[in-house]
Amino acid sequence: MESMFSPDLSPRGSNRRQKEVKIIGFWADFLLDCEEKVTAVSLEDVLMFATGLAALPPAGMTPPPSIDFLTDSPFPMACTCTNTLKLPLLDSYSVFKTNMEFGIQNAPGFGCF
Repeated sequence: MESMFSPDLSPRGSNRRQKEVKIIGFWADFLLDCEEKVTAVSLEDVLMFATGLAALPPAGMTPPPSIDFLTDSPFPMACTCTNTLKLPLLDSYSVFKTNMEFGIQNAPGFGCF
């Protein structure tokens, strides 16, 4: 699922880009933890949160999923109309993981459980 989302990164050399690259690493680790079932959420929960879909469509998604970054919230947000997942810029993986779990668990998608 990691390769499905393309990040919208700041310009090379900027301080913000360094933070964004670190968050992309946290995102990859979070997805691995979801796959290995060491998180409170599943990969299906992440997909539902980010896109509103319960499963990947065989023909792919339009628009393609993307990742944006938040500076004003410690919790993830999603715009399912544009398949955009907005990840918070945080300093540690443990806080990132906890906040991702909390955000996803407390935003059930479209009444689908």
